[in-house]
Amino acid sequence: ADVMERRSMVDLRVSPMDGNRSAKGLRGYSPPVDRQPSHATKNQTMTKHPPPNVVRQPGKRARLAQILDRDGTTCVWCGEPFDGRFRVATTEHLVPRIKGGPSWLENEMAACRQCNKARGHKTIGQWASECIEACWAPNLDAVTERLQDLLVTINERGGQRRARAYIESQLRRL
Repeated sequence: ADVMERRSMVDLRVSPMDGNRSAKGLRGYSPPVDRQPSHATKNQTMTKHPPPNVVRQPGKRARLAQILDRDGTTCVWCGEPFDGRFRVATTEHLVPRIKGGPSWLENEMAACRQCNKARGHKTIGQWASECIEACWAPNLDAVTERLQDLLVTINERGGQRRARAYIESQLRRL
């Protein structure tokens, strides 16, 4: 009975991941906190649906399919058609996410994996001039149109402060 009392006072559990023990009932122990997502307020309860002002975007594959329908089946930078084997279509963020670009359809175009990887975080102006030097045929009219659409969308939805300045500077360079 003595062993059972001690065990109930301090419940030692071994984590299957790392073998560490956590002592429930001892100093320094804090139970896991059930956190709500950032869009939930104190008075809101968790629901399956986000608040009405949150715009839901389709998944990555669905967005790529919509982009291919909208922009065609050629790479925006090199102009090569996608064949699914050597030229695989990827979603190219015109405004890189690291520079404040959202994952919205208005910010994405279809580019082959090689061009998307080679561009990295270069600005649109830098990458366009590199493409022209390489004797490729970048579709700069489509890029300019997409940037203007993105700017309009950002003004409607709000936010994206860093992306606005980047877009305006790239439109001046194109």
